[in-house]
Amino acid sequence: MLDDLNSIAQKDPQDALGVAAAQPSQASWNAEVVNFQEPGEIDSIVVAGMGGSALAAGMVKSWVKFSVPFEVVRRYNLPGYVNEKTLVIASSYSGNTEETLAALEEAEAKGAHIAVISAGGQLIDIAQEKNYPFVQLSQGFQPRMAVSLNLRALVKLLEIHGLCQGKYDEIAVVSEWLDEKVQQWVADVPTVDNLAKQLAEKSAGKTAVIYSGSRMAPIGYKWKISFNENAKNLAFCNELPEFNHNEFIGWTSHPVEKPFVVFDLISGFEHPQILKRFSVSDQLLSGQRPKSISVELQGESVIAQMLWGAVLADFVSIYLAILNGIDPTQVDLIERLKKELA
Repeated sequence: MLDDLNSIAQKDPQDALGVAAAQPSQASWNAEVVNFQEPGEIDSIVVAGMGGSALAAGMVKSWVKFSVPFEVVRRYNLPGYVNEKTLVIASSYSGNTEETLAALEEAEAKGAHIAVISAGGQLIDIAQEKNYPFVQLSQGFQPRMAVSLNLRALVKLLEIHGLCQGKYDEIAVVSEWLDEKVQQWVADVPTVDNLAKQLAEKSAGKTAVIYSGSRMAPIGYKWKISFNENAKNLAFCNELPEFNHNEFIGWTSHPVEKPFVVFDLISGFEHPQILKRFSVSDQLLSGQRPKSISVELQGESVIAQMLWGAVLADFVSIYLAILNGIDPTQVDLIERLKKELA
């Protein structure tokens, strides 16, 4: 089925595959900061966001070594330490995410430095009205498919606030290389030569369980997001070494029947003991869970491997959506939930 281009076109009417293939260009997108003013001393960073809008923050936290605490908040409330020396970045692609708006309101009450990342909605309106620094993202994407846009915007804000340097350009360097890699996963590359199609076929009819090391944990989470939202497929993720202290033993008993597909996302940038843990864990769980499928993340830098893994996640999950007979773009139930909550 995945080599039938007519069938793919019918089951992917909004061309999610085309959107995925264009993602490398996001890595060189120009993030323009509006309303920037020197903020004074900053002794902590909090990024408030949900789902795909928080994913870039997770990547940055794992990638960049900051000299001040950096926390990603996926909830309504901010940490108690937030004060007038904290930079709070409110990130919501739509600009209307209620958890992020609540966090922004609390940041205002605490007198924090505030910046905004969004494609529009209430967040941009607030930033313009109150003269907060903001980056307005390109419109027309699902948040999960705008990771590199969000990444560029976030890093630009952090650099302009003097909290890191050189990382904005490092992202752009990956763009051309990543575009070459992505061409190996597009629809007209047959399954026999297409890693994304092969992994999708191995996932069909199963619940995906994705494991990564702690350095690449945001990419394991991206795989979970993509399986959930693109393929409408149940998926879970965890990271090593934490996995070995609890979930590891869970595989040895119930459920007896295990209709899962297990992916290990392997990176040479992980601690050597983590790489050893992947191998030993697979040996000890032999016969008690499906043998894991190792995906070696490619790239000569941490951010290159992160972006390679993130885009691969979208291709695999979009092909899985096609196998599932599901439109990979629409997330109607999430939109309905938002309306019910409002």
